[in-house]
Amino acid sequence: MKHLLPTSALALCIGLGALSMSARTFAANSWDNLQPDRDEVIASLNIVELLKRHHYSKPPLDDKRSVIIYDSYLKLLDPSRSYFLASDITEFDKWKTQFDDFLKSGDLDPGFTIYKRYLDRVKSRLDFALAELGKGVDKMDFTGHETLAVDRKDAPWITTQADLDNLWRKRVMDEVLRQKIAGKDNKQIQDTLTKRYKNQLARLDQTRSEDIFQAYINTFAQSYDPHTNYLSPDSAENFDINMSLSLEGIGAVLQSDNDQVKVVRLVPAGPADKTKQIAPSDKIIGVAQGDKEMVDVVGWRLDEVVKLIRGAKGSVVRLEVIPHTNAPNDQTSKIVSITREAVKLEEQAAKKSILHLTENGKDYKLGVIDIPAFYLDFKAFRAGDPDYKSTTRDVKKLLTELQKENVDGVVIDLRNNGGGSLQEATELTSLFIEKGPTVLVRNADGRVDVLEDENPGAFYKGPMALLVNRLSASASEIFAGAMQDYHRALIVGGQTFGKGTVQTIQPLNHGELKLTLAKFYRVSGQSTQHQGVLPDVAFPSIIDTKEIGESALPEAMPWDTIRPSIKPAVDPFKPFIAQLKADHDARTDKDAEFIYIRDRLALAEKLMSEKTVSLNEADRRAQHADIEAKQLALENARRKAKGEAPLKEMKKEDEDALAAEPDKTKPEDDAYLAETGRILLDYLKLNSTVAKH
Repeated sequence: MKHLLPTSALALCIGLGALSMSARTFAANSWDNLQPDRDEVIASLNIVELLKRHHYSKPPLDDKRSVIIYDSYLKLLDPSRSYFLASDITEFDKWKTQFDDFLKSGDLDPGFTIYKRYLDRVKSRLDFALAELGKGVDKMDFTGHETLAVDRKDAPWITTQADLDNLWRKRVMDEVLRQKIAGKDNKQIQDTLTKRYKNQLARLDQTRSEDIFQAYINTFAQSYDPHTNYLSPDSAENFDINMSLSLEGIGAVLQSDNDQVKVVRLVPAGPADKTKQIAPSDKIIGVAQGDKEMVDVVGWRLDEVVKLIRGAKGSVVRLEVIPHTNAPNDQTSKIVSITREAVKLEEQAAKKSILHLTENGKDYKLGVIDIPAFYLDFKAFRAGDPDYKSTTRDVKKLLTELQKENVDGVVIDLRNNGGGSLQEATELTSLFIEKGPTVLVRNADGRVDVLEDENPGAFYKGPMALLVNRLSASASEIFAGAMQDYHRALIVGGQTFGKGTVQTIQPLNHGELKLTLAKFYRVSGQSTQHQGVLPDVAFPSIIDTKEIGESALPEAMPWDTIRPSIKPAVDPFKPFIAQLKADHDARTDKDAEFIYIRDRLALAEKLMSEKTVSLNEADRRAQHADIEAKQLALENARRKAKGEAPLKEMKKEDEDALAAEPDKTKPEDDAYLAETGRILLDYLKLNSTVAKH
């Protein structure tokens, strides 16, 4: 086994996603003769054997798994059911329960056959789209009452070519209409979409046998769990670069999302994070090198987009981004300039600040420690450097400084902390507990290894709250879970990510296999997998938890429990949780920031629930104006409550407006941080009142 990756925050998704490809024509296509080679056949047989022997849950490779593989493969290739015809599916259905037998015997032909049919179908659709555009954007009629279904994942497969053509006629109209509403004229739209479709056609001709093999075998591997992946030789190199954090790029984890690339997570203190202009769930639709022309990357493979974004340290990459806060059909984009650089360890270091709050006429000081990642300078540590950097050492130093300032309590901010060193999660736990287990690791054979804090005595014994969110993952969840199980801190914020599995890398004759071989469990016996850590007091999430998180991933392993490693102790928080929630609700019902967040979430959920869009330009513009008016009203209600001047229109961020300056926001101005502090003060007040009686 090559190396263990117990707390990789979110593994870089190098799956091919929705690759653009095409339809059966009479002329020969470049991919017609693509076949699996000997290395790929051997690699597939090795993967079957490795998963059988070493995967954590060892599910059988049988007819039931064959159906999962088949359905997942169709979903990977055609998630919106807009390429394959029902006749294709009928033809493929004969293999539905046979993929287990094909894989065991090294027969890759059915996987290749389906993929090549997909390439044929996509070519046909792109040719059709270009023909529609060739009639002229100005000839399209946007005055009728037609609609387009935008959520087709459960739609029936289309039966006739005429119906498929009609769907694609509407899809082209929708693309044109989105561009119109984004402010482009007919010529710009004609040029942009023609170039996009022609580029996608050209990329079809570059399809290699390896592309088909990776898509098919990855579908098989990920039927076991979402973190078990086949990595082609190219993808393995990308993965190694990402995991070493030596990547000189933008510091973002990306994944395919139909024909677009979605931001999953930002590396703390990385170049993209510093701009404050990119956020999880944003879509990247264009990439430009420096001041060169923007390259439209809609329909590109993920690995190709990653190559465009990566570059030399100090060089500039410009990204065209559709913010996740846009309405589902709002294609309005912004340009973000990012200077590529390697992520520096010192920039990910824990930092402290003081949160000043006034409650009932009394002033309080709470120490805030922001931990962006669980880091350890392995090189310096192994070299015996007495000043090596680590999360625990830095936090210990910051706690000492805060105690000298006589703080009334401490808030540890783990928002967006995607994990890192398992050793550091354990070491950090030891600062706050007397002694005992910190995390349990259950292996595939059922053996449970217990990681322990063997140093008696807690370094900090004062009041504490932990602030977490959906992007608090892996090592963050181990630490937060231990703090909750030892009743050492109030957990406040959102449900965490839920990645509670351990992966290892196994080299193959061709590429590598990343497979899940263990699960993490809290000292209470609860898994952190799937469910994550549930807060004692919940905040509204600014991230769509149905889209991001372990539970959003297909075939995610379940939450479960094993025997606890500690005896349940009296929970000092439990008697007060109901009151703390009630006080929190009463306070935030009047708080401008929380009202704004809740209203924005309600608006976003309403928009996301819409399954069809109008192809009438007047209706779409009216809808767009209505959404902008509602967003402006929400923003101005917040500004009014804070005594700020209202806006006349929603601001459009300029690409140069936000340079990579340090965040100068005061802790008091961070609504979630300030409210976490108030909840901690509420607990201190309630606890002292009970103690007096």
